[in-house]
Amino acid sequence: MRQLNVGIIGYKFMGRAHSNAWKKASLFFDIPFQPVLKVACGRHLDGLTEFADKWGWEETETDWRRLIERDDIDVIDIATPQHLHAEIALAAAKAGKHLFCEKPLAMTSAQAEEMLRACQASGVTHYLNHNYRRVPAIALAKRMIDDGLIGTVYHWRAAYQQDWITDPNFPLTWQLQRELAQAGPQWDLNSHCVDLAHHLVGQITDVTALTRRFIDQRPLAMEGAMGNLKAEASRTGMGQVTVEDAALMLVNFKNGAVGSFEATRFANGRKNKLSFEIYGSDGAVTFDLERLNELRYFSNRDPDGLSGFRTLLTTDESHPYIKNWWPAGHIIGYEHTFIHAVADFVTALGQGTAIKPDFSDGVAILKVLEAGLKSATEQKTVTIEY
Repeated sequence: MRQLNVGIIGYKFMGRAHSNAWKKASLFFDIPFQPVLKVACGRHLDGLTEFADKWGWEETETDWRRLIERDDIDVIDIATPQHLHAEIALAAAKAGKHLFCEKPLAMTSAQAEEMLRACQASGVTHYLNHNYRRVPAIALAKRMIDDGLIGTVYHWRAAYQQDWITDPNFPLTWQLQRELAQAGPQWDLNSHCVDLAHHLVGQITDVTALTRRFIDQRPLAMEGAMGNLKAEASRTGMGQVTVEDAALMLVNFKNGAVGSFEATRFANGRKNKLSFEIYGSDGAVTFDLERLNELRYFSNRDPDGLSGFRTLLTTDESHPYIKNWWPAGHIIGYEHTFIHAVADFVTALGQGTAIKPDFSDGVAILKVLEAGLKSATEQKTVTIEY
C-alpha cells in the first residue's frame, strides 16, 4: 500500500484526537493509502517532543513554514486555534499539500473564501473537520431525511451547551479573546450546529440573533497546562473578556423550514451537550451527543395506540460506519468520528473525489455566524448573501 505522509500542526486536544485517527484508520477501514505520522509541528519543543514520542510521530518541527516546504509531506493537518488557520492553509495550498483542517475554518468568511480559492487554484483536496457529520446516528438521520421518512422538514432546533467557564475565577484563555477566537460559542459551538443544519435541513437565508456576556473580566492566564490555570490565576491581574458567553439565533431556511440555535458555555451540568430536533410532515428525528449511539425517531405512519418516539441504537452493521467496528450493541465513542473522517478523507484522495464538508461549506457556515453577530449588534434581521 502506498504511504501518505502527514504533517500535523498543533499538538494539544485536537492534535491528540487527530493523531489517534491517523493511527487507527487503516486498522479498521479498507483505505487506499497507509497514513504515516511523519512530522509533528508546534512552538514549544519540550511539549512537542513528548507529544510526538507518545503518539508515534517520526519527526518534530517548530516552524510550520519549514514543514510545508518539505517535498515528502502529502497532507497538512491543521489542528491549531482558528486565528492561525488562514496563513497556514494558504501556504500549504500554494505548496500543493492536501488539507485536513479543524473548525471553525477561519476568523472571517473573507479569509475562508481566500483559503477556498487557493485550494481550487492548486487542485488540492480540502476537508473541514466538522466531525459530528460522521457520528453514525447523525449519518443515519441524514439517510432517513433523504429517504423521506420524516417528510417535508418544518422545524430545526439545536442547542450546544457547555459549562467550563461558569466559575468567575476561570482564567482569560485564548478562547475568550476576540483577537484569537473571533467570537465565543457563536464561533466554536454554533459552527458545528450550523454545519449540521446545512447538512440535514438546507441553506439558511436570514438570521435574527442576540448574544450575552455574563462575566466581563477574568484573571489573566499564565502559560501552562489547562489543569494549572486556576492555581496560576490567583497570582495574576485581571483581563477583559472580549467575546460573548452565549449566543441565540432564529433562522429561516431556503426550503421554508424555520430553526433555532442556542450556544452557551454557561449551562451548568452540561459538559458537551450537542442536541438537535428535526420535525417534519411525516415524523421527527432527535439526537443528543451525550447519548451518541442513539437516534430518536417518530413516525406518523405508526398505527393508533402504538405511536410514539422510539430509540434506535445505531450499532447494527447496517448503520453508517458500524460494520467496520464491533458486533451489534457494542457502542463507539467521540474519538471514532475522527477515525471516520480520516478514512473518508484518505478514500477521497484515492478516488480523486471531493469530501464534505469542505472549505466551501466553511465559507457558508461563517457567513451565517457573521450574520448572527451582526444581527445581535444591530438588533435586526440580517439576510445572508452567499
